[in-house]
Amino acid sequence: MLNPLVKTLFPVYLMLVLFLACGCPGEAQKIDSPKLSISQNGRFLAIGTNKPFFWLGDTGWLLFTRLTRDETEQYLENRKQKGFNVVQVMVLHTLAAANVYGDSALINKNIATPKLTDGASFSDATQYDFWDHVDFVVNKAAEKGIYIAMVPLWGNNVKSKLVDQQRAKTYAEFLANRYKNRPNIIWLDGGDIKGSDSLDVWKTIGQTLNRIDTTHLITFHPRGRSSSSEWFHNEPWLDFNMIQSGHKSYAQDTSAKDKQHYGEDNWRYMQADLALKPTKPVIDGEPSYEQIPHGLHDLQGPRWTADDVRRYGYWSVLAGAFGYTYGHNSVLQFYKKGDSKSSFGAIDDWKKALDAPGASQMIHLKSLLLRYSFFDRIPDQSLIANQGNRYDYLVASRGPDYALVYTYTGRNIRLNMGKLPGNTVAASWYSPRDGKTTAIGDITNTGIYEFNPPAEPKNGNDWVLVIQKK
Repeated sequence: MLNPLVKTLFPVYLMLVLFLACGCPGEAQKIDSPKLSISQNGRFLAIGTNKPFFWLGDTGWLLFTRLTRDETEQYLENRKQKGFNVVQVMVLHTLAAANVYGDSALINKNIATPKLTDGASFSDATQYDFWDHVDFVVNKAAEKGIYIAMVPLWGNNVKSKLVDQQRAKTYAEFLANRYKNRPNIIWLDGGDIKGSDSLDVWKTIGQTLNRIDTTHLITFHPRGRSSSSEWFHNEPWLDFNMIQSGHKSYAQDTSAKDKQHYGEDNWRYMQADLALKPTKPVIDGEPSYEQIPHGLHDLQGPRWTADDVRRYGYWSVLAGAFGYTYGHNSVLQFYKKGDSKSSFGAIDDWKKALDAPGASQMIHLKSLLLRYSFFDRIPDQSLIANQGNRYDYLVASRGPDYALVYTYTGRNIRLNMGKLPGNTVAASWYSPRDGKTTAIGDITNTGIYEFNPPAEPKNGNDWVLVIQKK
C-alpha cells in the first residue's frame, strides 16, 4: 500500500498512449484518464497533486454483460455529455456470467479459472472472449475520460459459499495484473454485502489488489444502510469510504437494526465517517435510484424520483462527501423492452432512461461545487439558525469566501451571518433542477438574516442559497 504522500506525488498521467495488452484489440488508444490520488487533507480526490476531481458516478452495474460494443459506445457517450466521470460496474454478477455475445467469464464457474482465448479478433468468435470485451469497455471509457469502478465479484456469491479465500486470491491476482496499467480503474471490493459476511475473503481481495496494483484507489461497496468504515476503515488498502444509504424510506425503517442507522439521512454517514481517524474521503455510492420502488420489492408502491436523487446528492456533498453516485432502475440493469426477466419492476427501456430528469440534473451539482475553491471546503452547520429535520433538514458547507446552504423543501433559511469576511456579502439562489442562478442582492453580514426561497414550500422545491464575499 502506498502511503497517501506517495500516492499524491505519483505522476499525473500514467501514460498518454496505452498499447492494449492482455489480448484486447491491437491498435493504440488515446487515453484521457489521469491518475487519481487522495488530497493532502485526506477528504477529497484529486487529479495529480492539486486538481479537484468531483466524482459524478453512474451505476451501470451490468455494463460488461448486457451491452454490445455499439451500445456501449452510446451509453458512455451519453454519460460523458451529462458530466458523469465514473461508472460503477460488476465484473461478475454471478459465476455463470456471460456477455451479450455468449462469451462466458469462467471455466466451470470457477473464479480461479477465467476463460481466456488466444488473440483478440472480434470478427473471429473463437479469438474474442469475455475479458477482451471487458478490455474494450474499459478502453472506450478511458477515451471519454470516464473511470470504471469495478466490483470484482458481487457479494452474494461469497456469502453463499461459492467462493473460498484461495480462489478469491487467485482471481484478484488475475484482475490486478490485467488492469494495473490501465489508467481509468477504481476498485470496489465487496458488492452489496456486509463486510462481516466472509470477512477474510473481502480482506484477501483488498490486500491482493493493493499488493499488485499500487496505483489505483480501492474501497468497499457495502450493504444498504451501512458504510465500509464499519469493517475496513483502518485497513491500509482502503483509500476511501463508501456508504450505501440504500433504497428504503423513513417509513420502512421499522426494525431495531434499522433504527441504529440513519434512515434517509445520508448526510449523517458523512458526518460519522469524516470524524474517524485517520481521515479518509467518503461518498454515497448507492443512494435510492430514480424510478426504483421504495424498499425495492413493492412494485405497486411509490418510486423514487428525480427530486429524491437530487436531495441525496446535495445532502451528502454539502455534508462533506467528495462526490456522488446516481442510479436509475432501468440503466443499472440495462433493461430492454420485452426482456423476459427484469429486477425491481423496471419500466422504461434503458436508452430512454439515459435521459431521465435526474440523470440530466446531476451535472448541476458537479458544476456548482467546481465553481468554488474545492479542497478547503468544510461542512458547517453553525451557519444555520433553523436546521430542521428529515425533509426539512438544511445542510451547509463553506470555503474561505463562500457558503452553500441546501433546502429540499424550499422553506425559509435563517442564516447566522458573519461567517464570511466583509461588511456585506452577495447572495443568490442556485437551482438544482436547471443550474440557473437568481440574484438576491447584497446582504448585511451581521446578525441573523432570513432568506425566503422562490415559490411555496414543498418536497422537491429545492434550492441552494449561495453567499459570497464581496
